[in-house]
Formats: sequence, C-alpha cells, structure tokens
Amino acid sequence: MPPTKCDSPRTRILWGMSSAIPLNVGITRSASTGNADSAKRVLLAEPRGYCAGVDRAVETVEKTLEKHGAPVYVRKEIVHNRHVVETLRERGVIFVDETDEVPRGAVVVFSAHGVSPMVHESAAERSLHTIDATCPLVTKVHQEAKRFARDDFDILLIGHEGHEEVEGTAGEAPEHVQLVDGPESVGNVTVRDENKVIWLSQTTLSVDETMETVKKLRERFPNLQDPPSDDICYATSNRQTAVKAMAPECDLVIVVGSRNSSNSVRLVEVALSAGARASYLIDYARELDLAWLEGVRTVGVTSGASVPEILVEGVLELLAEHGFGEVQPVTTANETLVFSLPRELRAAR
Repeated sequence: MPPTKCDSPRTRILWGMSSAIPLNVGITRSASTGNADSAKRVLLAEPRGYCAGVDRAVETVEKTLEKHGAPVYVRKEIVHNRHVVETLRERGVIFVDETDEVPRGAVVVFSAHGVSPMVHESAAERSLHTIDATCPLVTKVHQEAKRFARDDFDILLIGHEGHEEVEGTAGEAPEHVQLVDGPESVGNVTVRDENKVIWLSQTTLSVDETMETVKKLRERFPNLQDPPSDDICYATSNRQTAVKAMAPECDLVIVVGSRNSSNSVRLVEVALSAGARASYLIDYARELDLAWLEGVRTVGVTSGASVPEILVEGVLELLAEHGFGEVQPVTTANETLVFSLPRELRAAR
C-alpha cells in the first residue's frame, strides 16, 4: 500500500511488512543548513529506541518462556512494535485480545501498557497464572488515579481514545475519570466541583500538545491541579527533545517504529513541528522509498521507545549505500534507568 499524505501534523534485543506512514509530507519548513556542495550526512538521535519499561517487558516474556516453556500467552501486544511481536510469536508466544481466550490455568503476561482491575478479576476467575509486565511508570499513573478517586476528584485523563494504556488507567476509577483526547476536546469537559479537578496523562504523548491541552483546561478550570509528578515518561520526553534538537537541520527525518506506537507517531509530529521538511514512520529499512532522498543532504534518524536497535542499524546501512555514510550523533540525554523484573521472575534472571 503506498504511503498517504496527511494534511496536518496531527495526524537489545529482538531481531520482518507494513507500509511506511508519512505524516504531513512535504510541508514547507526552514531550509537545511547544508548547501548543494555539502556532503550527505545522517544525524542520529540519542537517546532513541528501547526504554527501561520496554526492555523489562520484553525480558519478562523471554524469561517466562524459559521458566514455563511454550506456549506463553500475552494479553495484547507486549509492546507496540511489529518486529518484536512477530519474533516472540515465532518463539511460542500466543497473543490474545482478552483473558477469556486463554485456557484455564495457563500462564498469561499482561503487556507493558497496563490493564484495568476488571482484567485482573477476569484472569482470577479463570485461574490464570498472571505475570504483570506493566511499565512501572504506567503503574504510577494508575496509583495516582486511585488516590484521587478516593479523594473524590474529577480526573481529566489526557490521552488517545482506545489506547490500551488509557483503558487500563481509566479502569482504575471509571466513575471519576474523563478522557480528554487533545486540545480540541477540552470544550466537552464537565466537572462536578471546579475546586476538585486534577489532570493526569497517558505516558507516551507529545509533551507540547499535552501542555497545550493543560493550558486550555486551566483556562476553563483555573484551580485545576497538576499530577504529583510528571506522567509523560522520561523516555518519551527525551526522544522528543533529541528530535527537536536535530530537526531544524534535517531535510528528512526517518522515525523507525510501528504505526500503533503512540510515542513513535509523536516523534514524526515533533520532527515536523521543529523544522524538518518531511518525516516518515517506517518499520523496516526496506520500506524507505528512495524517492524521499532526492535533493536531500541531511537525514535525521531516530526510533520509538519499543524499537530494537537492529532495525535502526538496517536503516543506517541502507542510507550508507546511497551516499549517506557520515553519521553524526545528536545527544541530548544519557539514560541509565533499569527496572527490575516482576517478582515471579527475579530468581530466573
């Protein structure tokens, strides 16, 4: 399927075809700092790729396979990356939509995006052996939702409707949570008491768009409270910062990631808003259309937080074959955070 053109920007380690999705291709931006005589180059964003939560989730499934043998069931995709999911499927993982698809008494892993209490209850009713790979930063948002629901707050959850993380968080306090899907939906929000309102957010959103939504919410509800700590995860924020730093110099930014990965799609939007002339989202190097490189001197490359580095290496190799052999890192942060495995698997590490 050919890539489509959008009219608005709103639009370690595992080892794969889907269509590339350009978002707002060909928008006029500030010119690249290069000139006709300059060498072709790649600006490589750092940090990029796997975050601590994704690394933990993928290792959780691998260790569960080692401990229990195949098949191992996983509710939803363990992380939003096609290559990771397909590789694990080849190793004996069965991905299901709901726990009622899992045989009674079997082992099931909950994905990094988290689940609602109803999912835990459903698993218990089927006597499933559950292993929870929810990212600890998502769990933090769940705890915030429960805390403010106990205090009878209206909780305005900024996020994308239908995203698994949003469904899990909202499920912690469905009578108190109201979804706010971007700045344009602020006008639909109603609250019981304007003095008891707090906003929380999905962890993988655009920082800038989230702050725009918060600004509009605060215009309506001046006493709106902020979450106790940032809900957008450090990795999402860091990857967006790196893209902002390099985008003004880029004729083209390639984001490696899957179309159902919220943080990967956000990187395309961030690249365009920060000055890149064009940006595309691809799963694999083979999806890169060589026509995108015509007239291009500087290509930025990054990847979403659920993307193994081997996929980025494939893109760099392809670019090198077409004259983009010079790779310059653009480093804006160093990440050292590591999350421990779920309790049931720590002895197996």
